[in-house]
Amino acid sequence: MKVSRLFFGLVIFVLLTAVGCSNSSDKGKVEIYTPENPNAEEILKLDPEADIFQFNGVIYQTGIDWVEETTLTKDEQVGEIKTKNDTDTNFEDEMSNKLPVGAKVFSVKEKEEIGGPILLVESEDKLYKYYGLVEG
Repeated sequence: MKVSRLFFGLVIFVLLTAVGCSNSSDKGKVEIYTPENPNAEEILKLDPEADIFQFNGVIYQTGIDWVEETTLTKDEQVGEIKTKNDTDTNFEDEMSNKLPVGAKVFSVKEKEEIGGPILLVESEDKLYKYYGLVEG
């Protein structure tokens, strides 16, 4: 049930993002929409309190119910938070808005079973689950 609500919410978000305002001066013009992964600005506009970081061009967010309820096992370290940005939405890889610099990023052993991009972050002796917000 929670998975379907999250999926439905993401679909609605994508559809609303794809639908633009029409302007009468644009009649006869064809615009092509290329779906892209959401960026930090889009996520923080929807939820200014979101806990996010960027890794390999993808924004990862924690606090997603179905991810929090999933049992995951830490695999190998794939990165580390190198910079913190809590002042604007211009994010780069290995940058976070809430995680401290030095927090370690890990892959999960259950990649095949979960069917989505999830990373674990170890910070201050705690393990946090982050879901990759990807298009499609």
